[in-house]
Amino acid sequence: MSFLSKLLGTAPDPREGVRPLWHRVIELSREPSFYSECGVSDSVSGRFDLITAILCTVMVRVEASDMRSESALLAELFVEDMDAQLRELGINDVVVGKHVGKLMSVLGGRLGAYRSALVEKDRDKLTAAITRNVTFADEENPNAGCVADKLLALADRLAAHSDEDMLEASSVK
Repeated sequence: MSFLSKLLGTAPDPREGVRPLWHRVIELSREPSFYSECGVSDSVSGRFDLITAILCTVMVRVEASDMRSESALLAELFVEDMDAQLRELGINDVVVGKHVGKLMSVLGGRLGAYRSALVEKDRDKLTAAITRNVTFADEENPNAGCVADKLLALADRLAAHSDEDMLEASSVK
């Protein structure tokens, strides 16, 4: 992409190729069973935690293939969406960048916490990471094992999809 096409905005946005997958991440995070069966808090914090957990699961699958650059594009879509959500919540333009920086740091930390557990399919390790990183309705009795089971099942389903299917996202369940 040339400097001029970047400046004038005439080149296609490379994120458009992964946008369907990003939308599927959001859909998966809205799965009612995470909230009703697993007890994830149906709050801004709980929904954010679940989005990052599912996004991390998808990114681990994407990183395991020839689509490493798509992982970075997914992170960019995460930033774009979180920026819009913060503005919708009324966060002042002056501090949105600072908040987005913190959210990116959170995503990076969680990706590090979830990655090895997902790759190793280590339920105990994943449960411990979820306990630390997900807001539950009953903080005294978090049902992190339920979330871990669902994320491991998702990771198994994602592994069965081709890279093309992943980008299409409609077949990702």
